[in-house]
Amino acid sequence: MNAPDRYERFVVPEGTKKVSYERDTKIINAASFTIEREDHTIGNILRMQLHRDENVLFAGYKLPHPLQYKIIVRIHTTSQSSPMQAYNQAINDLDKELDHLKSSFEAEIARHSREF
Repeated sequence: MNAPDRYERFVVPEGTKKVSYERDTKIINAASFTIEREDHTIGNILRMQLHRDENVLFAGYKLPHPLQYKIIVRIHTTSQSSPMQAYNQAINDLDKELDHLKSSFEAEIARHSREF
């Protein structure tokens, strides 16, 4: 069968960067980030977080091909920010939100386990 091995979907090959950055040569304050071994789950969450930033004019992502395990995130910002700053801020904000979600979930589990 021609299907790739399952581990290729999430294991980043040696010598390959998880995230690569490429500035757009035609549009000021625009760039593309290629994120290896990710799919729509991360792409959509990241896109939505970027849309919360008032300095982001455009944020979108695409999956180039179903058998290529990477996403390409495009970001265009105002002159007050850069795509790199917007990307880093979005990642940091998502990290904080997920930490809060995890702690809230664990607190509820602990509360319910005490009741039984």
